[in-house]
Amino acid sequence: MASLFNLKIIACDGIFYDGKCEILVFPGADGEVAVLNHHEVFTGIVEIGTIRFKTEDGEMRQAIISDGLISVEQDGSVEVVAYSCERPEDIDTFRAQEALERAQEQLQQKQSRIDYQISTNNMARAMARLKGAGAKNMYKI
Repeated sequence: MASLFNLKIIACDGIFYDGKCEILVFPGADGEVAVLNHHEVFTGIVEIGTIRFKTEDGEMRQAIISDGLISVEQDGSVEVVAYSCERPEDIDTFRAQEALERAQEQLQQKQSRIDYQISTNNMARAMARLKGAGAKNMYKI
């Protein structure tokens, strides 16, 4: 049996997952990062994208996550806090497509740096949601 650790994924609308986990793979600033049991203690940033984890029963789950924070504690437990975390089957592709189009329109307008970053993040989140929902051929860049 593989070595397990406690994983808790928290989104604004509640707890997405709370249980034992064998491996966690999340999008980081320099690409994907994997966490196993007895990982070094650290706090880091989770980027917008797909998070994957293997539960204690061997099921590999994935979710589309927005940017957030990850913390690996001294006791080996891992906590991820993000703005949103959704299963691919729960994503409304129509709403995600509309969000992408709004973000693209906002990027074409004259904006402050802060508004530009917000629009860029909105576009990245919409694209990640569409890709995760299997609608990757749906959006135009």
